[in-house]
Amino acid sequence: MMFGVALASVLCTGSVPLAGPAAAPQDVCIVAPPLPYDPASGLALHAPRPVPLDARCPVCGMYPARNLDWAAQVVFSNGDTHFFDSPLTLYQYLHDVGRFSPGRSAADIAARYVTAVDTRSWIDADHASYVLGSNAMGPMRAGNLPAFAHQQAAQEFAQRRGGELVDAGRITPRMLQSLSTGRVKHQHP
Repeated sequence: MMFGVALASVLCTGSVPLAGPAAAPQDVCIVAPPLPYDPASGLALHAPRPVPLDARCPVCGMYPARNLDWAAQVVFSNGDTHFFDSPLTLYQYLHDVGRFSPGRSAADIAARYVTAVDTRSWIDADHASYVLGSNAMGPMRAGNLPAFAHQQAAQEFAQRRGGELVDAGRITPRMLQSLSTGRVKHQHP
């Protein structure tokens, strides 16, 4: 039918229309389902997992395996895991789980992990020290929330790169929004 409308327009007006009767959506929604637990992995049900190459961030659609220094993850009570490209997208997810994972809630999450800048290892996201407002660019080449296992390392980083220390309990949607300025707004139904 769309071809017929375009052809009719060309025949009647002599020009090709720029758009069909309905405008194309301005946003592309990447649905990234959680990856199921693999008992054969040898990992405990709620332990952090290596980031698979094909895992997609449920918030922005990026591939977390491309920037392992920034990666984060949540493990649900059944062992399913979502991977994130950064602590920023992890906390955006945590503040609105149902938006990014319909049918799930924050209560379904058994564990959350971030990659610590100072140790380059997985740590419990709730026990990390974060630096808000530094000049460190995350995977999306915008502001981010670098995570640290040791508060002293976070403080030294903030002295070198700017920003202030925040703990997980102080991260608010407003803080996250301040880091997201300049990014493409991604909408989920």
